[in-house]
Amino acid sequence: MNRRLSIVACVLLSAFLALGGENPPANKAGRPAADLVPGDAQLTPASIVCFLEGPAVDKDGSVFFSDIAGNRILKRDSKGAISVFRADSGRTNGNTFDAQGRLLSCEGNEQGPGRRRVVRTDLATGQVEVLTDKFEGKRYNSPNDVVADKLGRIWFTDPYYSQDRSSMEMDVEGVYRIDSDGKVTRALSQKEIHRPNGIAVTPDAKTLYVVDSHPKPGGNRKIWSFDIAADGALSKQQLVFDFGTGRGGDGLRLDAKGNLWIAGGISYRRSDGEDTSVPPGVYVVTPSGKLLGRIPIGEDLVTNLAFGGPDKKTLYVTAGKTLYQLPVNVPGHSLYP
Repeated sequence: MNRRLSIVACVLLSAFLALGGENPPANKAGRPAADLVPGDAQLTPASIVCFLEGPAVDKDGSVFFSDIAGNRILKRDSKGAISVFRADSGRTNGNTFDAQGRLLSCEGNEQGPGRRRVVRTDLATGQVEVLTDKFEGKRYNSPNDVVADKLGRIWFTDPYYSQDRSSMEMDVEGVYRIDSDGKVTRALSQKEIHRPNGIAVTPDAKTLYVVDSHPKPGGNRKIWSFDIAADGALSKQQLVFDFGTGRGGDGLRLDAKGNLWIAGGISYRRSDGEDTSVPPGVYVVTPSGKLLGRIPIGEDLVTNLAFGGPDKKTLYVTAGKTLYQLPVNVPGHSLYP
């Protein structure tokens, strides 16, 4: 799990890998004989036993990341050793660290009556604090990803995934803000966004980026920006990037130059609402929406990413069953020193 990604990526405008990468070599033997495999057969995943998400790196270089299918949070220390940090994670999805080095986690158990909340863990003491598990008396749908800003506010997304609507209480999908005094505000809902996913805040805490990724026919696969007022209110929604008809973005992080690093794409079509026109990888986009390039990832689903290391120039990517690491040339943005 600690193998290095066997590509070289330079995070400079002149040195990015080209969009799309190379296609795998053609099968010179042609298609299988019709009597062995139907001519219209497609290879699709049958079962998922490990589904990694939500990497977050502490100041010592340890990577904390979620295994949603395994209902646990794993830890990879700076020497590459893997251990189970939390065995019962409430199907934690996104993780991040705040400025005090505390781990923020979205427990997104959308299946049945499981807990759906945002928690904060003090790594020094092991104490877990529930920051929010309800809004206006209703439990959340499935807290997905989370980010903290320099003012001590916490932002998280709450999309809806479960097929069993009867177990849900919240009737909207949204983006929420937890202020430093603990007050929770719904900052966005379906009026502005179809299905919120990844989220990031600029170092000056004046701009919020939200991944809007809905696989339904005609659903958004877009990245939006919003201006943040002094009181946390959002305004001036602007389109930053549109992934079109393929699988859009998932996790999102920023580098020190303000560029957006977006985990996205898919190899296999999952529904009638999306195609395979967006191949798996990490897409890097300027704040003005210019695509700088794509780092190809050899997995079906690329879910999330984080910067770490002493100079914040190591990129960690969760994709399928693998945690990848990759040296880059531009440091990522994080709150810890």
